[in-house]
Amino acid sequence: MISVDLLKSPPPLQQTVLVLAFISEAALIAQIPVCSNPSARVGFESLETDVKRANNLVEKYKHRSRIYLLVKCRNIVKEVNRLQNEMQRVEFEASQSQLQIFDRLNQGLKDHVLDQDIRKEKEEAANRKERAEAFFLGQVIELLSRADAARDYEEIKKQYNQRVQAIQRYDTSEEYIPPLKAFICCIKGTVMVEPVSLCTGTTCERAAITDWLDSGERTDPETKEVLEDTKWRSNLPLRQSIEEWRELNYCLKIRSSKAKLVSGVDMSMLEALSQMQDLMGENSINKDWIAIEGLTNIIISILRTSHNRDVKRKILITLKDIVDGHARNKEEVVESRGWDCIIGCLGRDSSISKAAIELLYELLQDRSGWNVSVCKKLSEQCSTIIFLVTLLKGPVKESAEIAEIVLMKLFDIDEENISRAAKAGWYKPLIDRIVQGPENSRIEMVSTLVNMEFCNSNLKLLGEEGIIPPLLEMASGSFKSKELSLSALVQLSSCHANKELIAASGGVNLILKLMFSPQVRSIIVAKCYEVLEKFTSDEDGAKFFVDENGCQLELEPIVTNLIELQQKPNLSYNVRRPALHTLHGICKFDAGLVKQAVLTANAISLVLPLLDNTESVIREIAINLLFLFSQHEPEGVVEYLLKPRRLEALVGFLENDDKGDVQMAAAGLLANLPKSERSLTMKLIELGGHTAIINILRTGNMKAKENALSALFRFTDPTNLESQCMLVEGGAYPLLVNFLRSSSVTAKARAAALIGNLSTSSQRLTVVSKPSGCWCFKASHGPVCPAHGGICSVTSTFCLLEAKALPDLVRLLSGEVYETSIEAIQTLSTLVLESSPQRGANVLHEAGAINPILETLNWGADSLREEALGLLEKVFMPKEMVEMYGSTARLRLASLTSRNIHEDGRHRRKAAKVMSLLERYSKSSTSILPSLHA
Repeated sequence: MISVDLLKSPPPLQQTVLVLAFISEAALIAQIPVCSNPSARVGFESLETDVKRANNLVEKYKHRSRIYLLVKCRNIVKEVNRLQNEMQRVEFEASQSQLQIFDRLNQGLKDHVLDQDIRKEKEEAANRKERAEAFFLGQVIELLSRADAARDYEEIKKQYNQRVQAIQRYDTSEEYIPPLKAFICCIKGTVMVEPVSLCTGTTCERAAITDWLDSGERTDPETKEVLEDTKWRSNLPLRQSIEEWRELNYCLKIRSSKAKLVSGVDMSMLEALSQMQDLMGENSINKDWIAIEGLTNIIISILRTSHNRDVKRKILITLKDIVDGHARNKEEVVESRGWDCIIGCLGRDSSISKAAIELLYELLQDRSGWNVSVCKKLSEQCSTIIFLVTLLKGPVKESAEIAEIVLMKLFDIDEENISRAAKAGWYKPLIDRIVQGPENSRIEMVSTLVNMEFCNSNLKLLGEEGIIPPLLEMASGSFKSKELSLSALVQLSSCHANKELIAASGGVNLILKLMFSPQVRSIIVAKCYEVLEKFTSDEDGAKFFVDENGCQLELEPIVTNLIELQQKPNLSYNVRRPALHTLHGICKFDAGLVKQAVLTANAISLVLPLLDNTESVIREIAINLLFLFSQHEPEGVVEYLLKPRRLEALVGFLENDDKGDVQMAAAGLLANLPKSERSLTMKLIELGGHTAIINILRTGNMKAKENALSALFRFTDPTNLESQCMLVEGGAYPLLVNFLRSSSVTAKARAAALIGNLSTSSQRLTVVSKPSGCWCFKASHGPVCPAHGGICSVTSTFCLLEAKALPDLVRLLSGEVYETSIEAIQTLSTLVLESSPQRGANVLHEAGAINPILETLNWGADSLREEALGLLEKVFMPKEMVEMYGSTARLRLASLTSRNIHEDGRHRRKAAKVMSLLERYSKSSTSILPSLHA
């Protein structure tokens, strides 16, 4: 910019060069954005014609040689002077438009605006106004010179040091210098910001005198004399003095704040931080001065060491004020040791983390938007993404919004951050890339997904966010795309909700086609089987074997293919294992397919050899399949198990306490094998199989216990006293009684039946209770058993009375549950012998069993009634029982005997037989047990 001094009269050649330079600068006026105010615009547009003439003059001579300019310099100067004189003759109104330009320049000074276009506009406007009024231009130049100084850091530092030297004479405890009287506005009574002088010499605040005059006043507000001229001029000397006074006070407060910060007292530090915030709010120059004094580094140091939550939060807020819109301070903070501490504060409580994320966001910004270098620095911090994702999911909305904005920028900086965010629990960006990204990006994101571990709720969330369709699309792509997408589908299929989504998208059909395609690599086939394995892991998993229209796929050919696959001796473990699991899952889902597989696909013969597989997992799946298949063809299994070392393997499965499903299957397989195979039973006893089964009754899961109870029937066969003795010796009897008290209905029923099998042998063992070869036949001394008429015990005669089982058996009758009631009646029947029914009937009477038995005639099914009538037929053989229960029994039997002769003939005949027993004693008028008469 050409200064006023340059327009003096130098030698012609120098004057020519200077004038040409002036014209070049003046020509730029045409390019300066003109303010929207009409009056100001008129002022600028009035120069447009002359500017163009000046520009033409520049173009005319700027490419001429120095020799030419030297020769023609006098002519050029005359031409320029002529143009200059014409321009100076333009009339400028130094009124409203002049004040508006001044206002804009003044505002720029206050705000320290750095935009170069605005600065040039101010400078050009100043030069133009110089030609209109020298005084006004002087004000403009003064303002601009101060603004330039404020923008120059060295000048700022120099200015601060000058102010600091000026306050050295003040005591360190002082924080305020009172204003001079001249600084006070006579209208408002406050220190002036923009002092202006009236024609009378009175100085007022600009806004105050404007309001004064606008209200109609035409007198001096201080002297009260009438104003001949209401115009005013800015009083720059006074304004400079006021600003210097303010700056001295700033320095005093900065010095005081520093002392409070280094004191180490929390309350003093909080007070200092508030004081710093007030200073920066009052004048942004204090952002520089605070940094120059070293307060920024001090509070960063406190931030690292303080344990006071309020102090930390206040420091973060203050730092944000320090760096807000200030590039130098931002750089200082980013490069300081406090950078890591600020990031660490993101993981603190909500109040601190909110202040930290707001500060961090400001540090990431520059005048053009995002500061890429600082963003990269943030991205390199390993904990950043975790903290930001935590804030994103946190309860503070403002923090969450900023965290998301920062995260999205970091994703642009480094795509790996998307993977890090997913690992921290925010999956949407990763899913978006998989859905919409390019091929290489999709593969990268799916690879990240495959290497992560998810809980079920997160797997469900991934499915809901729409990740499944693009994965299925990738399964039809390149080999790498297939492998990764199928691996991801394996993970997703662990969630039940995702199975439905995969099926609805046609995923099962796609996987089956890939699986049975001859040209697909084995690793892809293995992944396909893994997906189906996950599908069938639930009891109802096979229901998702549907096409994209929801129609059920044919399961039979799938089962056939899975069985035939097992014939391949060199089939890899990675294929055989999931294929067997899938086969097992489908067979559990559809029992009809099990029978089909056994009868038409020769399933048992193909699965049995797998019991010899070197892989324990394959052997375990095989035993589970054989349990299902043995329900339809048990004979082939027996023959196989009796071969060397096979039965030992089965006992090993029974003893595997770590695998409840294996125990359940092994016990179930034994339960399905024919009980008549005594050689198998005895071989099991030799190998300790019965002990393993008893142990399952103690420690297994309920399903395993139920199957174990069923397997015990082969050891309680009344024709094999030796196996019964071994079972009782192993401690089975008390366990069976416990099952009567608290377990599933199935377990109660089976336990009651097993006790009945043992009780069947009790009378025989009581009769022969004399020394014999079997330990359990040895005689013992004690009271005579009321049911068996001899000396009984649990171990010697398997007596259910001695085992305390009778009350629990009677209790089963009161539950009105068919499965347990019928087994209880059959077991109670073992106590009432046809040869001597009196003892057993009395035992049932004493136990309160007869009335519950009679009640079963009302609610029980036909088979239950038949068992109850069979027992009552023996109970009512003694006259005493008829006298006690006859009237009740007649009511229960009447409905059965009155039925149509062609309806339930067998039950009617049995009921009639019991009724005849009652009638046989009906004429008796006395009872030998009157106190017990029913």
